[in-house]
Amino acid sequence: MPDATDKQPVTTVFFDLDGTLADTAPDLASSLNALRAEHDLTAIPFERIRPVVSHGGDALIQLGFGKTADDPGFTELRERFLQIYNDRLHADTQLFDGMEKVLEALQQGNMAWGIITNKPQWLTDPLLKKMGLQKRAACVVCGDSTAWRKPHPAPMQLALQLTNSSAATSLYVGDARRDIEAGRAVSMPTLVALYGYIADDEHPEEWQADGMINTPEDILVWLQQYNHA
Repeated sequence: MPDATDKQPVTTVFFDLDGTLADTAPDLASSLNALRAEHDLTAIPFERIRPVVSHGGDALIQLGFGKTADDPGFTELRERFLQIYNDRLHADTQLFDGMEKVLEALQQGNMAWGIITNKPQWLTDPLLKKMGLQKRAACVVCGDSTAWRKPHPAPMQLALQLTNSSAATSLYVGDARRDIEAGRAVSMPTLVALYGYIADDEHPEEWQADGMINTPEDILVWLQQYNHA
């Protein structure tokens, strides 16, 4: 967090997508289990899949099939998984409880909000369109919008450019270590979304974020305290 002497009020809020803005785990989990069923494998309990979702398709394939990117057949499994997921992008996905209230409060307060995700654009755009969010967001930076993905700072820098914002007056909310590292790399205040997809063996208190929140509405409380401190 900036020193009190140079701290400026936050006017733009950026969100990670999966596990922070939207609860995408149900559709990703059902897609993984559908792929396992094609290979005559039993379903993995949702509780085991949920914490892995924020780590992307590669991690889900590793969980579901015990394969890494260097193993034979991995690429084919990943491509098939994404095909299945693309067909059910919005079957059960929705904003986390309270997030719509947060977005409305930001808009009513003339604060811009955007999305910075490692999800590829071909999956992100149709999902946001189905959720009615694409035109509301001030920017949408995807995993292939720059040559690098989070934790590299390039996606953050692009989002700042697209919204004509500065890091000092922006906030990034995410549920993975890479989110906090990306925000810190550009000196942007960060919050850990504890309600997101964080595994029991992860330690978000060690990520050096500026705060941790238990619900989306806590973002508004944090902003109120931060902007009027």
